[in-house]
Amino acid sequence: MKRAAPLFKYERHNQPLLPKRQFLFRLLRHFGFGTVLIFGSLAIGVLGYHFTENMPWLDSVLNASMILGGMGPVNTLATAAGKVFASLYALFSGVIFLVAAGVFIAPVVHRWLHKMHLDQDEEA
Repeated sequence: MKRAAPLFKYERHNQPLLPKRQFLFRLLRHFGFGTVLIFGSLAIGVLGYHFTENMPWLDSVLNASMILGGMGPVNTLATAAGKVFASLYALFSGVIFLVAAGVFIAPVVHRWLHKMHLDQDEEA
């Protein structure tokens, strides 16, 4: 069975530091992936609020954005389905926030750690 290629490939500890141009491309790729992740999560929230609470589209976007941003809902929820959806979406949003933050900072942290490792090898 063939293994799937990793989504983000980093250089190994024995390889040289990635050139700046390629590093900027890596940052752009991570930013794009994180942005798609956030907007996909926002779309889930908008659809959920629209169909479980019969909210207008604009109110659905507002509530989903506020939950995803960690602020909390704006409108009061009237249906049991809407309350269940909102609680599950809030938990989902908390995890997505952490994952997106990790995706955004991973290339910078990896580069810093890789540089520190290369500096340590030069000293030895």
